[in-house]
Amino acid sequence: MASHARVRAPELTGKGGWLNTGGTPLTLADLRGRIVLLDFWTFCCVNCLHVLDELRELEEKHRDTVVIVGVHSPKFVHEAEHQAVVDAVERYGVHHPVLDDPELATWKQYAVRAWPTLVVIDPEGYVVAQHAGEGHAHAIEKLVEELEATHEERGTLRRGDGPYVPPEPVATDLRFPGKALALPGGNLLVSDSTRHALVELAPDGETVVRRVGTGERGLVDGGPGTARFSEPQGLALLPDGRVIVADTVNHALRAYDPETGQVTTVAGTGRQWWQGSPTSGAAREVDLSSPWDVAWFADRVWIAMAGVHQLWSYDPATATVRAEAGTTNEGLVDGPAAEAWFAQPSGLAASADGERLWVADSETSAVRWIERTGGEGAGSAGESSGPGGGADQVGRGGPDEHPADFVVRTAVGTGLFDFGHRDGPAAQALLQHPLGVTALPDGSVAVSDTYNHALRRYDPATGEVSTLATDLREPSDAVLAEDGSGDIVVVESARHRLTRLRLPEEAVRVESVAHRTQRAATDVSAGKLTVDVVFQAPAGQKLDTRYGPSSRLLISSTPPELLAEGSGAGTDLRREVLLAEDATEGVLHVSAMAASCDDDPANEYPACHVHQQDWGVPLRITADGTSRLALVLAGLDT
Repeated sequence: MASHARVRAPELTGKGGWLNTGGTPLTLADLRGRIVLLDFWTFCCVNCLHVLDELRELEEKHRDTVVIVGVHSPKFVHEAEHQAVVDAVERYGVHHPVLDDPELATWKQYAVRAWPTLVVIDPEGYVVAQHAGEGHAHAIEKLVEELEATHEERGTLRRGDGPYVPPEPVATDLRFPGKALALPGGNLLVSDSTRHALVELAPDGETVVRRVGTGERGLVDGGPGTARFSEPQGLALLPDGRVIVADTVNHALRAYDPETGQVTTVAGTGRQWWQGSPTSGAAREVDLSSPWDVAWFADRVWIAMAGVHQLWSYDPATATVRAEAGTTNEGLVDGPAAEAWFAQPSGLAASADGERLWVADSETSAVRWIERTGGEGAGSAGESSGPGGGADQVGRGGPDEHPADFVVRTAVGTGLFDFGHRDGPAAQALLQHPLGVTALPDGSVAVSDTYNHALRRYDPATGEVSTLATDLREPSDAVLAEDGSGDIVVVESARHRLTRLRLPEEAVRVESVAHRTQRAATDVSAGKLTVDVVFQAPAGQKLDTRYGPSSRLLISSTPPELLAEGSGAGTDLRREVLLAEDATEGVLHVSAMAASCDDDPANEYPACHVHQQDWGVPLRITADGTSRLALVLAGLDT
């Protein structure tokens, strides 16, 4: 199979230790005779969560020959906390061993550059494949079948039970709840995400009134005892009294009727959206991608489509969906809605006056907003920040030019790599991966600052950011109490509960701290740099050129001035860029996509597959640096 020198897989090391093994550390020697699939992930990354779901079927089908090992490699400071990793493994239903690698030791040994990255190790301990991004499950399954046959014949394949040891279950009414909604009667509806259900609570936020869903993962409509969800998150109340549910891992929107308890699917096909798929049309016929939150704004339901870094909408009157804002590129760029860049938008809230839609843009640690063009732009802190420019870009609407009616602005946040806990003027304030926003009656917005374990507040009138409460545990949403008390009910996701707080008249004082994502910079030489995205169609597949070029490459930088030439989009996966003469360091943003189809002349309708990945590569310009940057999208025989 291999055409190059065989590479022995480096050992698995990480100071955080092992999870899901019953406390037993694993070595590659322990796994000899098995096919090992390393999944380099971090729990903030929606693409990593997609891969977890992609691998479930392979994990079940080949459980006697394949051992998946998650290598948790943190981006944010909070993700380096061991308990946070323990929580994430349970939260997302990870049913294989996980190595907690807070210092990126194993990441560096395998020369990984992006989340997620998958590495396949054969039964003899050699690396045979590496894939970055999502969409590779089909190719990996083919490789696994090939490795099974080869090593069965050699006598080097060892079948049997794997090393996974499930943790002890814990009895709580909620388990990693995601979002909450105040119902008209005063009760609270909560998405019980890890248990794949909705829970209706009494106004005290503790007494269970009704559970909706069987608690088993699935996409099934019906009553409370029949319906199934898959990690539901956001909730939005429709004018007719129904609740729209962002059924995240099902890539669907569901409607829940609090009167009857019935659940119906109103948008999505259950399949994940890929580049080239329709972005508008009949709601039940268009694919979605990890809808994380929903909100009623501008006479329709807006959707935080975290999986593709966009905002979409669903119109119940016409039963249609359409993309509203974002290009699918990941980053922080303001301006006309169709040209804006987002990074995993995860929280939405319409302002009390209906003029703004607040957005928690989690991967840029930002609070942003949408308003109609011509709206007052109250002092955006990041209006022109991020790769590719900003507010001066020209809008590109859809079929009806509807996105041109809206503009995107930034209140707090500067980009993908800077985060922390700092109050003060919005231009200097810092958040850490916020997941929720809550519009307050005075026009300000409360921010569930998830990885800072805090509730923050941004006031557009003053441009100031303050801290309302600390010592929460991964707050993911908050809702105003319906009893007129002025209290706010916070979803403490990692404490599995709702917590009621009195909003303070003065901000809580905290010690400011700032962070930057800690990844080793790549030393490159000044001047010309060749960016080479390595893609080899998996065995049994060929590049899909039926409708033109099968690949796409988008390159930009932070700061934008890092690149003198070579930014923008193209179809060639190899490009020469020119670094600015006075540049010393920066981050190169590379987004690549390639499509391949099964290579079977006898099959009139071959299955096709999209492979895609975004990289943010820190660069340092040095005299002896490399002039070629190689990024592996998919490659065999590494």
